[in-house]
Amino acid sequence: MATASEVTAGFRELYGYEPDGVWAAPGRVNLIGEYTDFNEGFVMPLALPHSAVAAVARRTDGFLRLHSADIDAPVAELRVAELTPLSKYGQGGWAAYPAGVVWALRDAGHDVSGGADIHLASTVPTGAGLSSSAALEVVTALALNDAHELGLAARELAVLAQRAENAFVGVPCGVMDQMASACATEGYALHLDCRDLSIRQVPFDLAAQGLRLLVVDSRVKHALGDGAYAERRAGCEAGARQLGVSHLRDVPYVELPSALAKLTDEKVRRYVRHVVSDDHRVEQVIALLDAGDVRAIGPVLTEGHASLRDDLRISCPELDLVVSSANAAGALGARMTGGGFGGSAVVLVESADEDTVTKSVLDAFAAAGHTAPRVFPAVASAGARREA
Repeated sequence: MATASEVTAGFRELYGYEPDGVWAAPGRVNLIGEYTDFNEGFVMPLALPHSAVAAVARRTDGFLRLHSADIDAPVAELRVAELTPLSKYGQGGWAAYPAGVVWALRDAGHDVSGGADIHLASTVPTGAGLSSSAALEVVTALALNDAHELGLAARELAVLAQRAENAFVGVPCGVMDQMASACATEGYALHLDCRDLSIRQVPFDLAAQGLRLLVVDSRVKHALGDGAYAERRAGCEAGARQLGVSHLRDVPYVELPSALAKLTDEKVRRYVRHVVSDDHRVEQVIALLDAGDVRAIGPVLTEGHASLRDDLRISCPELDLVVSSANAAGALGARMTGGGFGGSAVVLVESADEDTVTKSVLDAFAAAGHTAPRVFPAVASAGARREA
């Protein structure tokens, strides 16, 4: 990851003085539970070592200056009082995410009117389904919380960061990404109930079990603002209305067949089947981890991929190839992860089989004429924190 000293040096060069501090917030990979968060269901992400790092200093004149070491663009200079949703900085581009957080804090009544100077660098791959945007949002929220002495808890910061993405940027994401970035713990996966935001840290030390969780970035870029995500969210909400529940989380898995029989729209029926069954898969994985039977979660992951591919229809040929080639080479299980239409997959392997499985995936991509994917291990890492 970008180091605190590197980001501090960048801040000093840009703004000509020392920052108040340096903060970091990680990207995440989701082990199981996809498109369940906005249905008030269950998810199970873990934080990655890849993080967004921000050097920040508080201002008193109402200006917000934003710069990214990763983008070839000048400093964006805005006024805190003039930030409005879906404006120039709410229509895509990296600056919308930190600017949206400042707006969300201001709109919630927190005094950030003085503004800030912010310099960011991130090692979270963009467009890979690993929550690069949430990392930017959460690191900004944490830094401003500290710099302006707002006294907000990690969960509150996550909710405000989600609001920034929903209302300011215009992406109707659930809260999983921001909660994972804000609240994850090193060595643990985060079991999150998206209804009440209660969390349970579940031990997830795969190395001690002789296992590895690989992330395979297909390098197919996704953009969730293109309407496909919103269409599926709307379909889930329509299914809940037709079934007479507030959210699909309230449909018991044992009652899924009878619930599906009440739905006339084929697309809505598929979406409902995926969400209710994926909530059940989260519960299955939790039970297996609690029982110490980590290897047995592999088939649950693969089953989840089939649901994402066939019912939710958010996979793509490259992600399907990751899953099929990894499993054929001896992986314990695999599935796409994140918003879909590209991005990444997770693959559970025996540590001894890591090289064999990786080679199988790379060879399959080469044979199909695809760009070579990026493969790296997912190690459950720490959530957002102050670095210096």
